[in-house]
Amino acid sequence: MCGRIAAIVNRGHIERFNEQRGFFGFFECIDDLEAAKGLFDAVRAWLAERGLHAVRGPTNPSLNYELGLLIDGFDSPPTFMMTYNPPYYARLIEGCGFRKTQDLYAFGGHVSILPKIREKLEPVAMQIIEHLGVKLRTLDRSRFQEDVEAFLNIYNRSLVDTWGFVPMSDAEVRYLARDLKHLIIPELAVGAEIDGRLVGAVFCLPDYNPRIKEINGRLFPFGFFRLLYRKERIKRIRVISTNVIPEYHRQGVGLVLMHGLVPHALKVGIEEAEFSWVLESNSLSRRSLEKGGAELQKTYRLYDWDPPSAPS
Repeated sequence: MCGRIAAIVNRGHIERFNEQRGFFGFFECIDDLEAAKGLFDAVRAWLAERGLHAVRGPTNPSLNYELGLLIDGFDSPPTFMMTYNPPYYARLIEGCGFRKTQDLYAFGGHVSILPKIREKLEPVAMQIIEHLGVKLRTLDRSRFQEDVEAFLNIYNRSLVDTWGFVPMSDAEVRYLARDLKHLIIPELAVGAEIDGRLVGAVFCLPDYNPRIKEINGRLFPFGFFRLLYRKERIKRIRVISTNVIPEYHRQGVGLVLMHGLVPHALKVGIEEAEFSWVLESNSLSRRSLEKGGAELQKTYRLYDWDPPSAPS
């Protein structure tokens, strides 16, 4: 076998954006342009049979999961639930007629930058807490599944105006919450409440990738236990998202969430964090991370292919 690819119909995207666009994902290929063309021709033909004449990817299988092609930052391993690929993949995809539509960034930071950040931001965070009456809390262990679902619903509601975003269905939220239940450290998921209502949340996961490498990706029969054993000892985390519902956007709740996360991260001994992914078009988040001292470490790319003249 010289390659593989998946053609994906995302009905949520079609309905939300009124766009007849399909997707590709799970792309793997040897360094051979003809092989890649064969894969993409098959995807385009399959999608066209279903009335989808434009293509975007890679999404594995959507923006709510692993996505993007790594185009810069090959000198270090990927963080948990982020993609990795050989550098030549970009040449193959572009050689098949795809062009950049959006980049995604991964920022990184060491715990050593925190004292300076806290000194600068803590007074501002305390003012916002007092002004809005914000109360911070971590995931409640006594109602863990319910709380994870609540945090994921904040994620859904907060990203309604984000480029390309399609909210997860209720079934998808429940399914993902069940899986995350085993992976999350409750202290590294912080929620913000105003008047007893959850209005924002920050999610972090330990970087399990080094452990996955140690067990050679084999979860059974005992790999799963080795993966999760004393997960609190993992010193690197991925900050997956900091989300605030629309009515509290640009009021500083996101800053308060990061302020609330820091002491918990220090308490469990976190030494490094990756903030990923951040959309190229999300200038507010990018500027906030840069001002906080985080460094751009990796760039991922999403590609579009559009036919020369789309059928009416």
